[in-house]
Amino acid sequence: MKPTKMRNKLIYSASHVTKSKQISSPLSKELQKKYTKKSIRVVEGDNIKIVRGEFKGVDGKIAKISVQKSSISIEGVKKEKTKGDKFDVFVHSSNVIVTGLNSDDKWRISKLEGKKPSPKKNENSKETIVEKTKKVDTEPVKKETKVEKIKQKDSEK
Repeated sequence: MKPTKMRNKLIYSASHVTKSKQISSPLSKELQKKYTKKSIRVVEGDNIKIVRGEFKGVDGKIAKISVQKSSISIEGVKKEKTKGDKFDVFVHSSNVIVTGLNSDDKWRISKLEGKKPSPKKNENSKETIVEKTKKVDTEPVKKETKVEKIKQKDSEK
C-alpha cells in the first residue's frame, strides 16, 4: 500500500481518542519563544487568529471543538442560511494560530512550561495521613499470651 494511502487510512479510521489528540494548532511567535514549543492541542477558551480561508484575519475565542471534523468553531464567526438562520462555521485546526491560552487548566500550563505537573492533592488529606502514621508509631503494641486470653474468657462467664 502506498504511504499516502496508509496515512489517510490511519487518519480517517482513527479512534475518537486518537482524533481528539490530533486537534492541535501552531502557536504564535511570542508564545513559541515563551514556551519553546511550536504547536499545542487546542482547548475551548483559547484565543486564536484565522490564517487561511474565507475568514482570514479574524480573531476570536474557541467556542466548540468538533472531534469528528477535527475542526473548531470560533465565537462571532457565523454564516447565514437563505432563510435567515445563522449557524456556526467550523475551521480546520491547522488553519488557525493560537495567540492566547486558556489558563484555567494549571496542569496544561505547567506541562507547557516544562515543569513536571503534579497531581492535585488536598493539603488536609496529606496532613491526616501523616498524623495517622505518627499515631500508629507512638502507640505501644501489647501482645496477649494464651494464659491471659483464657483468664479473660473465664472472667466473662
